[in-house]
Amino acid sequence: MAYVTIDGNKYEKELIDLAVKHTTGRGEGKISVDEAKDLFKSAKDGQGVTDTEMATLQYIRGAYEFTDAGAKAFDAELAKL
Repeated sequence: MAYVTIDGNKYEKELIDLAVKHTTGRGEGKISVDEAKDLFKSAKDGQGVTDTEMATLQYIRGAYEFTDAGAKAFDAELAKL
């Protein structure tokens, strides 16, 4: 598992890279419903969501733009954890 440090906090690099991928290049530059689901699928790839993965998801929610529907889907999934 690779990590990245942002503002002194440790986050999962794979999730950050996925968020960057979903917000750059083609498209509107915001995380959609399907992309939000993709982030949670990646976070749940092990036996559960680790504290670092949870912190990374919370960071992504505050640092990246979401479509309205994407934000709603992301928040609903985050609330389940």
